[in-house]
Amino acid sequence: MQVQLNPVLPVGTKVLTRVGARVGLVTHAPAGPEHGYRIRFANGEEAAFHRNELTIFKHSDAAVPIGANIAQLTHCVQLQCIVGSRAYGLDHESSDIDRRGFFLPPAHLHWGLAIVPEQLENDNEECYWEIEKFIRLALKGNPNVLECLYSPLIERCTPLARQLIEMRSVFLSRHIHRTYNSYVLSQFKKLEQDLRNHQAPRWKHVMHLIRLLLSGIAVLRDGFVPLRVDQHRDRLLAIRNGEIPWEQVESWRLELHRQLEDALDTSLLPEHPDFENANAFLIHARRHAASAGYEAGFAQAPEIS
Repeated sequence: MQVQLNPVLPVGTKVLTRVGARVGLVTHAPAGPEHGYRIRFANGEEAAFHRNELTIFKHSDAAVPIGANIAQLTHCVQLQCIVGSRAYGLDHESSDIDRRGFFLPPAHLHWGLAIVPEQLENDNEECYWEIEKFIRLALKGNPNVLECLYSPLIERCTPLARQLIEMRSVFLSRHIHRTYNSYVLSQFKKLEQDLRNHQAPRWKHVMHLIRLLLSGIAVLRDGFVPLRVDQHRDRLLAIRNGEIPWEQVESWRLELHRQLEDALDTSLLPEHPDFENANAFLIHARRHAASAGYEAGFAQAPEIS
C-alpha cells in the first residue's frame, strides 16, 4: 500500500490550523512530511502540529461555501446588452452574439462569508461584471465596459441599470486617451512580432484595434462612445479579410494616433472622471441590494432568456 503524503511546507508559510482555526507562520519545517512543525501565532505563542493538522492559508477559502452558484447569480443581472461585431455592424452570418453587462448581488451574499465572483462567464460568449468591478473599470476608461453603457442593443435593463446609463457621461474623461492609446500600441508591438514569426498577423485583432482608435477619437471629440462603424465598415472588413497590405494598415494606424493626439488637445472632456457621482451611485446600489424587496426577489427571480 502506498501512502500519499502532503509536501513539506517551507519556513514562512502562512497556515490555518484545522482545529481552532488559528492563523500562524511556519517557524520550523521537518525534514520529512511525517514529522512535526512549529507554528508561531500573532500573539507570539508557538505550538507543534503535524501536517494533517494544517491548511495552507491561501487554500483555506476552498472551505468557505460560496453561497450561490453562477446560475443563481445570473438572476441578479441588471444590464444585459449586445456588444462586439453585431453591435459594430461588422458581423456576418456565423458571428457570435457577445453579451455583456453587470450584476448586483443581494446584500446577504455581499456581506457574508460567501465569495462573490467579480464576473460571471459562460460558454455562450456572455460576461457580466459585479457592479463595483464594472464601475471601477468604467472609471479607468475600459472600452469593453463603456461600450455596454452605450450599446443600442439592450436586452435587459432594470431601473437601476437605467439610472447608470443616464449618468454614463460621468465615466468619460481625457483619461480615455491614455487607456485607448497605450492598449493599441502594446498590442501592435505583439502583432509586429507575429508578423515577423509567422508572416501574417491576426487580421481580426488588427481590425478591432483600428476600430478602437476610431472610437477613442470620437469619444474625445464628441463625448460619446460610438459602436457602429458604418463610415469605415468596408475598409475595416477588408483588413479583417487580409485584403489590405500591412504597410497600408500601419500607415492608417499612425494617422489615427495623430488624430487621437489632436482630439485630446481640443477635447472638452474633464481631466478625470466623476469619482464622486460614481461612488454615490454604488452606495445607492448597495442600499438597493439590502432592501427587503430585492432580497425577496433574488429568491424567486426568473431566469434571463
